[in-house]
Amino acid sequence: MGKPIGPKKVHRYSNEFKVQAVRLSLSPDIQTQDVAKALDIHPFMLSRWKKDWRERRLKATKQVPSLAMPPQGKVVGQVDALKRQVKTLERKVQAQTQIKALERKLRALEIENDLLKKAIHFNLERRKRSSSS
Repeated sequence: MGKPIGPKKVHRYSNEFKVQAVRLSLSPDIQTQDVAKALDIHPFMLSRWKKDWRERRLKATKQVPSLAMPPQGKVVGQVDALKRQVKTLERKVQAQTQIKALERKLRALEIENDLLKKAIHFNLERRKRSSSS
């Protein structure tokens, strides 16, 4: 592969984005790696954000409402938008999980197929040798 051209891009993520990513990854049935892949960030970065969250260095601002709190006033539109965004991210995570499972199954089937091809080839060679003598 060729060398990348130009300066390396550095992404700066907002505090709200970090908090939402951490909250999504704290769900018990969703893995950190899946959330990171769905958000197109490195899993290590998300793990670092989770550590910052646990150590109270990463805090939610007033702009990021808690997902468990009921919406009030004109914040309703923002909460609905955030909920839609979270649902979209959850669907992406589920899709990534399903893709991983299908890729594992595909690899297993490819290995099985290769073994069967080798067995057929071996038996054909054995029959040729035994019939020619």
